[in-house]
Amino acid sequence: MSGLVAMFMAAALASAQRSSPKLLVLNKEEATLAIVDPESGTILGRVPVGQGPHELVTSSDGKYAFASNYGTGPAPGHTISMVDVAAQKELRRVDIAPLSRPHGLDFAGGKLYFTAEGSKSIARYDPAADRIDWQFETGQSTTHMVLVTKDLKTIFTSNIGSDSVSKIQQGADGKWTQTPIAVGKGPEGIELSPNGKEVWSAHSQDGGVSIIDVASGKVTQTINVGTKRRS
Repeated sequence: MSGLVAMFMAAALASAQRSSPKLLVLNKEEATLAIVDPESGTILGRVPVGQGPHELVTSSDGKYAFASNYGTGPAPGHTISMVDVAAQKELRRVDIAPLSRPHGLDFAGGKLYFTAEGSKSIARYDPAADRIDWQFETGQSTTHMVLVTKDLKTIFTSNIGSDSVSKIQQGADGKWTQTPIAVGKGPEGIELSPNGKEVWSAHSQDGGVSIIDVASGKVTQTINVGTKRRS
């Protein structure tokens, strides 16, 4: 299969359904989400999504999958597909316009956080209310991936074109402020450590990994892995 861009083990479906875990696979070229039985390798179904799907995440209970429809080179995407995994169908295609190029996704606190690369922004979608209820402009170039801390008070993004990671924090007054953190060249992958104290960000252009202290927002170590993205 060509165009496979992401494979994720979906969380188990609600206990009442007692379904086995599924492997969810996005296919860029076909603009589909394949639902696979990981034990047998059988494709159980294919669900059409928007053009150029890039990233995938599931709701906490595994009932729903969300795909960011990035679009193609000449046609920036501006939708996110919400898929019912058990029913194997797209429930809705959320229009995020005027934001464009949705990419990184994180599901936290019952809501979907996403980056909009074409708008240098991040935003939050509430599936229950079917609306975008929050937006923040990073001003950073190619805001790529996003992660949210467990307390929902701090958000980190990787910004490829600005060679930075943003720490976006909510203050006691409810207002959000941003601290850009300089890292290596082309930061893309980003993940929170299991204890929630560190953020690790992989640089695609210099083969490094930055370790950031969550509390201080400072880089404490840079690891040279020695690998780079092929041109």
